[in-house]
Formats: sequence, C-alpha cells, structure tokens
Amino acid sequence: MKILSRGLIALITILIFASQIHGQDLSKYRNFSFGASLANVSKQVDRQPIEAEIIHQQPALIQELTWYPPLSVDSSRPAEPVDKVLFSFYDGALYRMLVIYESSAVEGLTDEDMIRVVSEKYGVATRPVADVTFPTNPSYRAAEKVIARWEDSQFSLNLFRARYSTFAIVMFDKRLDAQAAASIAESVLTEQLEAPQKEAERVKKAADDLEGERQKNLKTLRP
Repeated sequence: MKILSRGLIALITILIFASQIHGQDLSKYRNFSFGASLANVSKQVDRQPIEAEIIHQQPALIQELTWYPPLSVDSSRPAEPVDKVLFSFYDGALYRMLVIYESSAVEGLTDEDMIRVVSEKYGVATRPVADVTFPTNPSYRAAEKVIARWEDSQFSLNLFRARYSTFAIVMFDKRLDAQAAASIAESVLTEQLEAPQKEAERVKKAADDLEGERQKNLKTLRP
C-alpha cells in the first residue's frame, strides 16, 4: 500500500509539473512562434510579405507587419478580444509581438483580472518595478510601465496598460530582441550623423531643380 501511495504521489507530481511546463510555454502567442519567417506569419494572417513596413535596412533588416483580426458580425460583442497584433522581424525572423486588446472586450477589468486571465495560460506572474521599451513604435511612449511579467531564460511577456484605457501585451525573444535593439540603435545613430549631409544635398537639389525650371521658363516665356 505504501508503495502504491508513493507511486500515486509521484505520478500526480509529474502531472502537475508537466502541466506547469505546458502552461509556461512563452515561445509563442496562439499559433505564432518566435523565429518564424515573415513569409510564414504573413500566410497565417492572410497578408503578403511585401505589405510589411521596412523600419530600418542597415545594419540589419527590421520590418513590421500589422494584423487586424476579422470583425464580428454581431457588433455588440467582439468575436475577437484582440484589436490588433504588431509583428516585428529581425532579418526576416519574428522576434517581438505587440498585442493590443479591443477596449470593449476588457472594459471594467482590473489589473488583477488581466493578470489572472493571462496566468491561466502562461503560469505564475512576477510584479517587477520595470518598464518595457518600444524602439520602433511611435504610437507608444519610449517606455511603458509593466503591470506583470511572465518570463524564462529565453522569452519575456509583459502586460501593461495601453492608450485609451485598454490593455496590451508585448512579448519577445530575448536574444533576438537584444540584437534588434542594438541594430536599431546603430541605425538611428547613423541616420543622425548623416542627417546634415542629406539635408544639404536635399537643399542643393531643390535649388538646382528650381534653377532648371527658371532657365527653361526664361527660354519659353512670351510676354
């Protein structure tokens, strides 16, 4: 009997541990997995890769693709609680997802309500005093205050309050996100250094174009 009891306890422990592991799979959001190609994600959301916006091209290619889930036939209740998802790609690989919830779907929910809902899928949350940054998205401040975080050694999921009193989640592959952030910072610095020269070239071209029109009009204008 003791052997049976011990075996039963061990089995229950294994099942609980397995369910926790499954519940904390941070490598994907729904059916979208980090590391997936732009082509694969585009196919999943019925878009074309060419529709992705190029944010930076050097030193690495940074692209973003926005997905708006289909609208509900019944306008009184959204069939999909997510308003939109912004997918970010680093050299063609999905490294970050920004999920914005539809405001009516989360109306009245408190921070604790959202933490409990997200924890049902991703496990136990932490409450760090931390911010999450958005280096490519001007729709948000440079940093947003994290309400709760779910993470492991590879991935991070962060809940925060977005504009218009709705909730949002940003999750990312830590390694790819760090590489993308470094690439974006380098690209921004390069653009800043090259800006005076580009502005001078723009001004010169505008002046040259105006002079060309002036000379042409001098030859053709009749009083």
